[in-house]
Order: sequence, then C-alpha cells, then structure tokens
Amino acid sequence: MRNTHILSNQTPQQVRGVAIIGASGYTGAELIRILLAHPYVTIEILTGDSSAGKDIGEIYPHLRFKNLPPLKKLEEVHPALVAGSGIDLVFCCLPHGTTQTVIAGLPKHMKVIDLSADFRLADPAEYAKWYGHAHQAAELQKEAVYGLTEIVRGQIKDARLVANPGCYPTSAALPLIPLLKNSVINHDIIIDSKSGVTGAGRSAKQPNLFTEIDGGMSAYGIANHRHAPEIEQTLGRAAGKNLKVTFTPHLIPMSRGILSTIYVQLAGKNTADDVRATLQKTYTNEQFVHILPAGVAPTTHQVRGTNDCVIGVFADRIPGRAIIVSVIDNLVKGASGQAVQNMNVMFGWPEETALQMSAIFP
Repeated sequence: MRNTHILSNQTPQQVRGVAIIGASGYTGAELIRILLAHPYVTIEILTGDSSAGKDIGEIYPHLRFKNLPPLKKLEEVHPALVAGSGIDLVFCCLPHGTTQTVIAGLPKHMKVIDLSADFRLADPAEYAKWYGHAHQAAELQKEAVYGLTEIVRGQIKDARLVANPGCYPTSAALPLIPLLKNSVINHDIIIDSKSGVTGAGRSAKQPNLFTEIDGGMSAYGIANHRHAPEIEQTLGRAAGKNLKVTFTPHLIPMSRGILSTIYVQLAGKNTADDVRATLQKTYTNEQFVHILPAGVAPTTHQVRGTNDCVIGVFADRIPGRAIIVSVIDNLVKGASGQAVQNMNVMFGWPEETALQMSAIFP
C-alpha cells in the first residue's frame, strides 16, 4: 500500500483561498479543472489581462457547467488584486519574463507557486543567458525551491515560493535522479523528447496551426532549448557535480503528452535490471510514479489527464547501455497537477488530494 505524505502540522480541513494569475492559458484552465475537485480550496481570484471582464466559461466552455461552483470573472493582473484577505496561495501562470515583478509585488504572507521558468534557474546570470534579459527579482530567487515534489518535498513543505518544474525536465528528472544519486549510470546521457502542442501555450503561432502540424513531426530548439540548463541543474545536483546532457525536443501532432526516450551508459557492472530495481525501490511508496515490468513500454495514453509518470526500462543491444522511456501529461504532471501536488505539501494535505483521476482513453 502506498504511503500518504503529510508533512505539516497544519489542519488538513482548513479551507484556503487561492488566486490564479494568468488563468486564461492552458495551465490556468487545467488548474481550475483540478481545483474545482479540491475539498480544501476555494478559487477567489482569476486574472487574465487580455480576457479581463469575461467569465472563464466564455473562454473554456468545459468549465461552464451548472454543477460547478460559480467562478468570478477574470480581472486584470495587479499586485493590489491579491493584497486583501482571503488569499493564502497564488498560482502564477504568466509567460516567462513577466512573472518576476508580479511575484515580487505580492504580500509576503502569501505562498506562491510559479509555473513559468522565471525562478527555476538558481543562478540569475544563467537565467539572463538563456532568456535574454536580466532577472528582475534576484533576491527573491534565493528563496525559491525547485518543486520536483517526489525529490524535495521536505523543502517544499516549508517554502514560501516554489518554482514549478518544466514539463520536459520533469519527464527526464524523475527517472534519472535516483540513478545518478546511486551511481547506477554514468554522465553520458541523451534525452530525446516528444511533446504535444499544448506545451507551446495557447497564443496564436503559425507553426502551431493545425495545418502546419497535422501529419508531421519536427525537432526544434536543437542544442539550445531553454529547458536544457534546467535539466542539467537538476541532474547535476543529483550527481554532485556539473554535467552536460544532449537534449532534443520534438513537436508531434497531438494536444497533450510527453514521451522522453533516454539513453544512458551504465556504471560498472550495472545492468538494465539494476536500473529498474533502483527506480522501483525509490518510488515504491509514491502515488504518482510507476515503474513498469521488464519488456513493457509506456505510452502517453496511460497518463493523459493524470498526474502520473510511467517509466519503462530496457537493455540496449549495445553492451553497457540502457534505454529508459518516461511518459507524462505535460499539462498535469508537467505543470498544473504538479503545482497542486506542491500546494498539498505546502499546506499539509495528502498529496493525492484532487489528483486521483484516471487516464482518459481513447
């Protein structure tokens, strides 16, 4: 039986008010969908500058149904918006580069989970290198906790600001961190990832039009994708040294899901069975990370709409190497679901609260 993680002395039944800044994007809508089923949360504020004054049901009709609690209209983003009472936590779903000053202006008593990349990189200079502008809240960056829940929940429970991990990094880090920590693999790592189109956000972009992506597949950000330094930072902490990985993302014609195929060099006399055994031992009591039996490959269908990460391990035909296949839903475990999981840790609620949904199939 899997453990239920409660890491706080706070009363689980205490209802908390939350705000979602940037609620009109895909991650904001997914947060609303999940939080409407959360017994300890009320959604007090929704913001979206371009959609201010609209009901969320006008933007996302699936959130319009009568059996759902009424939601307030979208408002413009402004720090004063959440300065009043009733807001205990803010989910920030704004685009990269627009989050720092907003979060810096929030009252200090509010907890924050940021779903952008603005607080993921610990070094502000590294952020400036990859995102093209100086970090506007470098002092605040120092207190940010990188929120890969299964790995650092002990830090998350006491955090005020959590930087929610990126979707690609989540799919790669969950299988690789235990292997690096236990020296099961060497540092020669290749990560080949495929993502559905929602990973690019909801704003209109010609390359993401249906006629541009249907029936095709393309690599992008080759050798310079912004998630590469995030992956290397996370894996480097596990390895205890700086390391570099080969990471190539691809866009495939489906709405959601990520499949990462990871090629690793085994350390010493370790085998693919040792890789699988290490992952099984690490995640045996986890709610959302599942290791498949030998010879079974995961598919994105298994995780669609869920907060799960499913991992398969295979021996490569090249001696001394193994192949790992990891799948997640980029909008749930790769974004909003992991954000809710982190919120549950921060408030001392069972981590699976509002996240026990089954996969949608077909």
